[in-house]
Amino acid sequence: MASTKLHSSLFHPTLRKLQCQEDDEAVQNIPSMPGVARYGLNKLLAHLEPLVEKGLQSILLFGVVEKLPKDATGTTADCATNPVIRALPQLKAAFPQLLIACDVCLCPYTDHGHCGVLTSDGIIDNEPSIKRIAEIALAYARAGANIVAPSDMMDNRIAAIKQTLRDNSLENRCSVLSYSVKFASGFYGPFRDAAKSAPAFGDRKCYQLPPGSKGIAKRAAKRDVEEGADMLMVKPGMAYLDIVKQVKDDYPELPLFIYQVSGEYSMLLNAASIGAFDLKTVLWEVLVGMRRAGADCIITYFTPVLLDWLKE
Repeated sequence: MASTKLHSSLFHPTLRKLQCQEDDEAVQNIPSMPGVARYGLNKLLAHLEPLVEKGLQSILLFGVVEKLPKDATGTTADCATNPVIRALPQLKAAFPQLLIACDVCLCPYTDHGHCGVLTSDGIIDNEPSIKRIAEIALAYARAGANIVAPSDMMDNRIAAIKQTLRDNSLENRCSVLSYSVKFASGFYGPFRDAAKSAPAFGDRKCYQLPPGSKGIAKRAAKRDVEEGADMLMVKPGMAYLDIVKQVKDDYPELPLFIYQVSGEYSMLLNAASIGAFDLKTVLWEVLVGMRRAGADCIITYFTPVLLDWLKE
């Protein structure tokens, strides 16, 4: 029987690494984001349980790998031992009502740290990139994701994902939340520490949007709407509220997300810690401003403390 044969999975060093799993018991604090940690699978379930009891209804998963190998095409982004793919069935079983979104990107799994496949001279190769992104989205959808959220900013990845979901009869089981308007921002610094996804060379300015542009932001949202995105996102938040309003005015019929990113989290938390202001007062002000600009949903690392405040 084929299932009793193991040597074919072990003869190469990289194949042996692919049989390894991440530490399911790990809780790794992130120095640049006080109060935020990376969780192994077993610790993740325990961490979420009291939050779900307090009213948490949705989460966004990011996979971080340490033991699994990284390569040019992010092979481990959709392998059987990928932490997201392993977590999804357990999360669905433990919290059946929880809406689970999964970030879809190559950067945590590539040896070069970029969000797509590169040409031999280090330039983004769009067609193989969106093929890989669609493959990863499909793997997450099959594992139980309710939403796939491509954050790579490759051209036409929404159409590729939608077609792949249709081809596998998953279009009505998994929504697509597009990081439609994602700017090349300095506010991402702490997250790259959290996700261990900083580029090995260069930067992401050739595929993320320039901070000063409104026109290309408008084009990016239009492209994703035309390709069938179910929901749109603007990222980061505070410095781009005019873009939030622009996107909401253009597409009022689509749910609009705003991502309060790692740098915004750390900035507010650190300012409050030195007494510059009261965190509760200022955080509410910021979140209300995001809603006022047009955001229907806010992704924020402050969610655990907000759940406590809301109960109060």
